[in-house]
Amino acid sequence: MTGKLTTHVLDTSIGKPASGVLVELVRVHSTKEKEIITSSYTNEDGRLNQPLLEGEHMKMGIYELHFYIGDYYRYRGAATGTPSFLDRVPVRFGISEPDSHYHVPLLISPGGYSTYRGS
Repeated sequence: MTGKLTTHVLDTSIGKPASGVLVELVRVHSTKEKEIITSSYTNEDGRLNQPLLEGEHMKMGIYELHFYIGDYYRYRGAATGTPSFLDRVPVRFGISEPDSHYHVPLLISPGGYSTYRGS
């Protein structure tokens, strides 16, 4: 089996996928330095068009996904306040089994979010 890392974003305030959300994948090194590995925007289904990591690029370690939720809501014209309550949502997680599928979904609303390890 070839491992991969995927994500998707659902906007629970409208009950639909969140399209146009900028997502950055960051690797956290043992020195605490952070390195942006890739970035992409969610499509109409709230997903990225390709995995963030897969195959030989899946390595054990600590990672963060940065979801630019404030920009998404500003673009939609949602009243979120100035500054918005949620701006960039970081989700830090570990990859311990590089041959596995890691799916990190994010459920958002202007006032909160939740995440879990999906399948």
